[in-house]
Parts: sequence; structure tokens; C-alpha cells
Amino acid sequence: MGKFMRTWSLMGECWQVLKADKSLLVFPLISGICCILLLLSFALPIYATGAWHLPDHNAGPVRQYMYFITLFAFYVANYFIVVFFNAAIVACAAIRLSGGTPTIGDGLRAASARLPVIAGWALVSATVGLILRIIEDRSDKVGEIVAGLLGMAWTVISFLVVPILVLEGKGPIAALKDSTGMLKQTWGEQLISNFSFGTIFSVLSLPAFALIFLGFYLGGAAVGITCAVFAVFYLIALSLVHSALQAIFQTALYLYARDGQVQGFRTDVLQNAMG
Repeated sequence: MGKFMRTWSLMGECWQVLKADKSLLVFPLISGICCILLLLSFALPIYATGAWHLPDHNAGPVRQYMYFITLFAFYVANYFIVVFFNAAIVACAAIRLSGGTPTIGDGLRAASARLPVIAGWALVSATVGLILRIIEDRSDKVGEIVAGLLGMAWTVISFLVVPILVLEGKGPIAALKDSTGMLKQTWGEQLISNFSFGTIFSVLSLPAFALIFLGFYLGGAAVGITCAVFAVFYLIALSLVHSALQAIFQTALYLYARDGQVQGFRTDVLQNAMG
């Protein structure tokens, strides 16, 4: 409950930034569309290589190589899209938190200026993602637990990487080192997150599923389909807001770790974001 309340406070302050710049929602929208198009473009090679499931131990080396090459290529492209548009949000959020008035063009220009380091970070992230996937797939339940723990640790230490890439222009490895160092210097050696945007948005998504259930249960097929359409639009809007707030929060946390304060954010709330 304490984590829920901390997250709610953080979201409220991030929401004020998003209210001032509603155009930031354009970035996760374009990102989502691009990711869907990317998935469709990979549909044929994924189908041809069977990359949606791990080859068994009797599969030949070519079959296994094709699986991992296809998966890695998809990871790199997907990470690049997500990081590029997150970088645009971070750039706009930094301008707003510094007292300026950002535009969509400001975000796109800032992200475009960092294309090489964004591509480098996409490669690093894809490599880590592939390693975690291999551990999870090859070791059954133990592998899932180990991959989950390593994934959580990776998420924490890399949390400030995108703001560092965008606002300082450092390379991916230097940005990862700086992210880890800033987090340790500000919050200490034993780091855990005291926030969970995912939990809040999971709760906020429940009305959509309740609407679908009630539509089919009380109104029949026609009403149920109508309710399902509204529910889908609601979930899409919720997803866009979630992505934008998460990027705004990353920016605020980076500025707090760098400067010790952030305009529009309570210091005690940011101080308690990590433990």
C-alpha cells in the first residue's frame, strides 16, 4: 500500500507536466503504430523460422541460429523505436521542467540528434533481452526466476540511461555506468524501486474488462461488441498515458539525481522513489 501511495503521488506530479504538454501523447502513439508495423514486417520470417517458440534440442544448428538471429533482429528494431520516441518525450519533459515550452519538433530534433547513441543502446538492450530470454527458455522454472531477478536488476540500474543519452549525449556504456553511479550516489548501494506505475495502470485497466463482461452478460452480442470497442479505445488511451508518464518520471528522477531538486516535484517524493 505504501508503494501504491508513493506511485500515486509521483503520477500526480507527472500528470501535471503531461497536462501542460498534451502533445507528448503523440510520441507513444507513433511509437505504438511503428511497433505494430514492425511486428507485421517480421510476421513472414517469424513464421518461416518458427521464432515464436524455442526449437527443441533435436533441431539442427541452422534452425536454432535462425531462431536467435530473427529474435535478436526483432529486439534491436523494437528497442530502437521505443527508445527513440521515449528520448523525444524526455527531451520535451526536460524543457518543460526547466521552465520552457517544448514542441513536438523539439522532441523529434533532440531524438534525431542522438540517433547513433540510441542505436547503440538498442543493441545493448537487445543483447541483454536475448540473454535473459535464453536463460528463461533453457532452464524451465529456475531459469524463469533467475531471468526475472536479473531483469529487475537491469531495469533499476538502467533506469536513467535514456535521459543521460538525450541530455548529455554520452554513449550507451558510459550512460549505463553513469545511471548506476547516480542511483547509488543518491539512494545508496542496496537499490529497489519504491514505485510501480505498472501496478497503478493494471488497476486502472480493470474498468475496461468489467465493461466488456457486463456488456456481453447484460446486453447480448451487439451491446457486448460496442462495449468492447469502447474498452479497447480506453486501454489504448491508458497505454499512451502510461508511456508518457513513465518517460516524464525518468526525466524528473534524473534531474533530481543530478541537481537535487526538480521544478514541480516534491523533493521528499522523489527521495522516496528509491530505497
